[in-house]
Amino acid sequence: MRIDAALADATEQLSRVSESPRLDAQILLCRSIDMPRSYLFAHPEDELDDLTAARFGAAVERRRSGEPMAYIMGTKEFWSLELLVSPATLVPRPETELLVDLALREIPRKAEWQVLDLGTGSGAIAIAIACERKMCQVTAVDVSEAALAVARENVRALTPGNVVLEAGNWTEPVREQKFDVIVSNPPYVRSDDEALAALRHEPQSALAAGTDGLDAIRALAAECGSILKENGILLIEHGAEQKAAVAGLLMEHGWTEICCHNDLAGLPRVTAARRNGK
Repeated sequence: MRIDAALADATEQLSRVSESPRLDAQILLCRSIDMPRSYLFAHPEDELDDLTAARFGAAVERRRSGEPMAYIMGTKEFWSLELLVSPATLVPRPETELLVDLALREIPRKAEWQVLDLGTGSGAIAIAIACERKMCQVTAVDVSEAALAVARENVRALTPGNVVLEAGNWTEPVREQKFDVIVSNPPYVRSDDEALAALRHEPQSALAAGTDGLDAIRALAAECGSILKENGILLIEHGAEQKAAVAGLLMEHGWTEICCHNDLAGLPRVTAARRNGK
């Protein structure tokens, strides 16, 4: 099959599951032939050999089943960093960059602060902060050993050596420490939310958090105050419809200066709070 015909066929198949079917098809074909996209435009008449066609077909089928491009490719860009990802980790979302941005606004450029990322997954948030604030010590915690294995590879490849990974449930492995900044993108989807079906390829434990989607945020609100330094800040990502509920949970546990920040789409996305009276 010619390159142009293969692309046309794959684009048609992917149009049912992707918002950018032609681009997805081009990226998958480039990976299959190990050539840049420019090659596809310059040589549309080239014939794919049987092995390449089979490899491309398998990749297209994975995408057609709803599997994220990031898992098929094995990488995802976040904060201009090329991160390894796997089905053990969530695919980093662009809106989560707001969490990084807000943390960096708090941390002076040459500060030697202690930063904590809870539920680190691939390590995206922790690594982005560590790369921007090289004098800070960033601790990243996750309960999943499989996710930490991916994070470990990313830390090794991308950071200047200022990230420490810890295994455990939320604050459990760091309860004897104190931090200047705590960030978290916890699970916040309701366990009965129909949206989970479309996210079936991603780890459900990193997405769903009880019947109201707030179980993980409850834990953070309850636990983080004891490990945050005076004047420290907690930053939590959450669903757009959870703004009031998150603020209520934080107030219940004595947090102050509670403020919600909108993402680029104008939706409530990250809530900040200070530790028990600044």
